[in-house]
Amino acid sequence: MFELPKLPYDYNALEPWIDEMTMTIHHTKHHQGYTDNFNKAIAGTPFESKTVEEILGNLNAVPEGIRNAVRNNGGGFYNHDLFWKMMGTGKGGQPNGNLGEALNGKFGSFEKFVEQFSASAMGRFGSGWAWLVSNNGNLEIISTANQDSPISEGKKVLLGIDVWEHSYYLKYQNRRAEYVKAWWNVVNWDFAESALR
Repeated sequence: MFELPKLPYDYNALEPWIDEMTMTIHHTKHHQGYTDNFNKAIAGTPFESKTVEEILGNLNAVPEGIRNAVRNNGGGFYNHDLFWKMMGTGKGGQPNGNLGEALNGKFGSFEKFVEQFSASAMGRFGSGWAWLVSNNGNLEIISTANQDSPISEGKKVLLGIDVWEHSYYLKYQNRRAEYVKAWWNVVNWDFAESALR
């Protein structure tokens, strides 16, 4: 049985960029729902004993009858677990070390990376995510629909932003661009740096 991970900070820790009510509902309702439905989908199957990474990393092995439920809810469980860790209080700024160098090398500058990543987040039609991933050691910015996860494509997640409306609508309504801009103030570059290794 998978359990809802605890937030690594209080619900109000990301204020004023991400409001307490949104964090509370996002974690206790949305993430809890993905967790519960993921557990229901794999109940009584051999997948109960596997890690979420093993399951999502090989969706073709999941029986067709439960594959969509596993893809959607397992993805929601996994993506949100990462999302909470990718943010923090007193974060933001720019990455240092290997990640900072890698971003400059790939995108030309940190500012250009932010511009391209934000464009990916804004360009996702409907619900989904924008991600910075490592694809066999190469940095890429990608976008996935719904709760699809890059690990299902064999890619390693370094950073991601949730652009489902439930992640920003209480504070920003339909102003996704404002949410994306605000989100850079809470990015936990330490997480992304550690994931790069």
